[in-house]
Order: sequence, then structure tokens, then C-alpha cells
Amino acid sequence: MALLDEMIAEATVDAYGEDEQLVGFYTLLDEHVAVPFQTVVLGVDVTVERIDLPDRGGIMAICSRGGDRQTIDVLDLPLPDPPPAGADWIEAYRRWSR
Repeated sequence: MALLDEMIAEATVDAYGEDEQLVGFYTLLDEHVAVPFQTVVLGVDVTVERIDLPDRGGIMAICSRGGDRQTIDVLDLPLPDPPPAGADWIEAYRRWSR
């Protein structure tokens, strides 16, 4: 837990307000989470292509299967076992968002 707290501090340093803190997390997830990676969403194998920060708030994972694309909140994204490199940033974001 101490490591996650350190990561949260790194993501939110110099951020004023929740919106800027969210941008800090997005930046670190975008830099550190190794995409693409495979996972299962609602029993369906998908590829997480990238991490995005849309205007409506929240950090989203852009998932694809065949020609279909779906966006899922990173907070709801099931991680595979083993998780991709940098997945600890997703865990830090989840801890911060509670």
C-alpha cells in the first residue's frame, strides 16, 4: 500500500483540484501501461489498444475485438494474469479514485 500511496503522490504533485489530478494519472498511465494487451471483458476476449482521457471525465480504455471497438472505464477494466507492464499505475488510480 505504501508504494501505491507514493505513486498517487507522484501523479498528483502540483495538481490543483481533481481535474488536474486526473490528468496527472492519465499522463502516467499513458506513459507506463504497456498497450496493447489482451484481457477479458464480460466473458469476451478483447485487446486494450490504448488509454484515453475523453472530455466527459474518467480515464477510459479503448478495447477492440475484430472490427468492433468499445470504451470501458479503466476503473472497471479487468486486468489479465499476468497484468501488463505498468498495471500498478492502474491500481494506484483505482486507490486514488475511492
